[in-house]
Amino acid sequence: MGTSTKTPAKRAKLGPAGKAKTVGSPPSAFGYGDVASSLVLIFPLFLGYAIGVMFAETMNGVDFISRFVFRLVGYDRTYYFLAHLCVAGAFLVFLLYLRKKHSFSFKGVPPMLLESAIYALTLGTLIIFVMDKLLGFAAVGPSVMALGRIGEAIVTSMGAGVHEELVFRVGMMAGIASILMYLKLGRGVAIVIALAVSSLVFSGVHHIGPLGDDWDVGVFTYRTLAGVVFGLIFYFRSLAHAVYTHFFYDVYVLLLRS
Repeated sequence: MGTSTKTPAKRAKLGPAGKAKTVGSPPSAFGYGDVASSLVLIFPLFLGYAIGVMFAETMNGVDFISRFVFRLVGYDRTYYFLAHLCVAGAFLVFLLYLRKKHSFSFKGVPPMLLESAIYALTLGTLIIFVMDKLLGFAAVGPSVMALGRIGEAIVTSMGAGVHEELVFRVGMMAGIASILMYLKLGRGVAIVIALAVSSLVFSGVHHIGPLGDDWDVGVFTYRTLAGVVFGLIFYFRSLAHAVYTHFFYDVYVLLLRS
């Protein structure tokens, strides 16, 4: 009989959001990032938007959560605020629990925010370069809506970053890829199809409804390419990277370019 050594069990930690769950594990439809860690990291944006939208004139088009909570409390703002106060308290307790168990580290947060900010600042330039030099489109981007207050611009950006990434990257991109992979389609092909579909839908919904942009092929292409970039960041980095890139980009556009 040979000797054997006990190997430590692989355990996922809620550390830096850009790291995979376990060393050497192949990426799933959700990519290389730790989704659980990302959900913890994006919660401040989620809560900030949920509270801020109480005082805003509009709500993000794909924000189904706030609409549901408002309906649940009978559209009473006081109860709505108290409900989110309870959620915030529960989150803090959960965060303290993770810290006590050494299952969460803030060390990866500053690098993640810096990386996301760099993506956000270079996103527009990259897309316009691709449109102009590779696709032959006129260098045009989405119109900038007029916002009266800085706070409203930040709340709008929070809503876009959190809810649009949850819907189009987690729900649609990862969802479609999961279905295709379940149907025995190769992972690479499934991801490419899911990325394309989710990016096209992401762009298209911005032209729907009374607050949507008028149809313009250049604007539609711009947002589709933005969706592709967000999807690649989501898959190869993490959900948190995609959310904060989207948030920083919208803040940059609404505040600095308006």
